[in-house]
Amino acid sequence: MCLCCLLINLRFFYAGNVISFGLFLSPAPTFYKIIKNKAVEEFKPDPYIATVLNCAFWVFYGMPFIHPHSILVVTINGIGLVFEFVYLTIFFTYATNKGRKKLLICLLIEAIFFAAIVLITMLAVHGKHRSLMIGVICDFFNIMMYVSPLTIMFKVIKTKSVKYMPFWLSLTNFLNGACWTTYALIHPFDLFVLISNSVGVVSGFVQLILYACYCCRENNDDGDDDGAVQKKTTGVPVSESPRDVEA
Repeated sequence: MCLCCLLINLRFFYAGNVISFGLFLSPAPTFYKIIKNKAVEEFKPDPYIATVLNCAFWVFYGMPFIHPHSILVVTINGIGLVFEFVYLTIFFTYATNKGRKKLLICLLIEAIFFAAIVLITMLAVHGKHRSLMIGVICDFFNIMMYVSPLTIMFKVIKTKSVKYMPFWLSLTNFLNGACWTTYALIHPFDLFVLISNSVGVVSGFVQLILYACYCCRENNDDGDDDGAVQKKTTGVPVSESPRDVEA
C-alpha cells in the first residue's frame, strides 16, 4: 500500500472512531429527558440492547488472540460498552416492571449467547479462522445495531409523531455508517466493514427522511392547533351580544 493510501486510511479510521464516540454519546439527551420526567414513557431500549452485544463482540474481535493490532477497535467499543450499560441502567431505573423484566431477559440471553461464542471460538476454532468467524458475527450484530431503530420508526409512522425518535441517534448512525463505508472502499477493500456499514448508511438515511417528514407535519399540526385554540378563546359567541354581557 502506498503512503498516500495509508494516510487516507488512517484519517478515515480515526474519523470513524470520533464519529463512533459521537454515536455512543448521542442518546444522552434522551436519557436526560427520562431522568427529568422520571419515566421512560414510550422510549424503546432496543437500539441500546443491540449495541451492547455489538460492542462486546467488537471488543472480543480486537483481542490479540483474535485479530492483532486492533487497539483502537477495542478502546472505542469498550467505551461504547460502558455508555450502553449506563443508558440501560437509567432505563431500568425508570421503566415499568414489565419493561424491566423484558430488559433483563434480553440481557441474559445476550450474555449466554456471547459466552457460548467465546467458548466455541477459544476451544474449537484456531488460527485465522477465529478472526473470520468473529468478523462475520460482528458484521451481523453491527447490522442489527443499525436496523434496531426500526421498532421506533414503526411507532413514528403509527403515531405520526417523532417525539420518541432521537434525532441525534439517527444522525450519528448515518454519519458513522458513511465514514466506515468510505473507509472500507479505500484500499485494502474490506467486505465485512462495507456490508454492515452500508446498511447503516441506508438505515440512518431512512430515519432522517422519516424524521424530517413527521417533524414538519408536527410543526404544522401544532400551528393549526394553536390557531384553533386562539380562535376558540378570543371569539365571541354569536348568541351573545355586548348588551347581553353588559346586562
